[in-house]
Amino acid sequence: MIANYHTHTFRCGHAEGIEDEYAAKAAEAGLNILGFSDHTPQDYFDADPGALKPGIRMLPKELPGYADSIRRLADEYRGRMDIRLGVEAEYYPKYFSRLLAMLRDNGVEYMLLGQHFLGNEIGDVYSGRRTEDPEALSRYVSQCTEALETGLFTYFAHPDLLHFAGSNDIYEREMRRLCRAALRTETPLEINLLGIREGRHYPDDRFWRIAGEEGCSVIIGCDAHRPGDLPDPESHQKALQMVSRFGLKLIETVSLRLI
Repeated sequence: MIANYHTHTFRCGHAEGIEDEYAAKAAEAGLNILGFSDHTPQDYFDADPGALKPGIRMLPKELPGYADSIRRLADEYRGRMDIRLGVEAEYYPKYFSRLLAMLRDNGVEYMLLGQHFLGNEIGDVYSGRRTEDPEALSRYVSQCTEALETGLFTYFAHPDLLHFAGSNDIYEREMRRLCRAALRTETPLEINLLGIREGRHYPDDRFWRIAGEEGCSVIIGCDAHRPGDLPDPESHQKALQMVSRFGLKLIETVSLRLI
């Protein structure tokens, strides 16, 4: 790998290590580009504190320190490795404009779409929970399509996160709709190495067969939650085998969609 745009830090509550450790590992592995994209804060302005889910994202008050630390690393590694400041964000329509304002105020450069929940998260469905409900799949595809059409997401992380165990015909119809939205908006799709490392339900062969047939561009992302996940050559090799098997259009770097 020469670039990884999907890197977390301890601030999200379920990753380990400070940003300096990730940068050192990436430089040791010979990466040219390291993008940090920790889970974005969400400021639920009208929610009860009890509705917030701990351990899945940084708090709004942590965002300035996160941004400053990545900018410090970018200066430190200038000329050796390009370090960029991003976030992994859900598209929650109710809160999206206020999220953008918060990110812009802190100089965040790019967003990856990682749609972990439906609706606006509070009281709604986790995308990775196994379901046979066609409505959950359809809602996921529609919400992600709306996100892609904003033109603000640099790429779509683990687009096959929705764990659908129902009709294959319905899965094919809906995920083909999603792949066509990615193609139409020129948004790359990520083959997620965390899913490969941990034997999760994604990457899903059904999805990547469709992506190959639709001619979508794909990128490989480490989804690093520990410094040692960079660059993860064993999982990367398995991802390359998927690229070959499904005839996917692999890209190694992306142009950031600055927010």
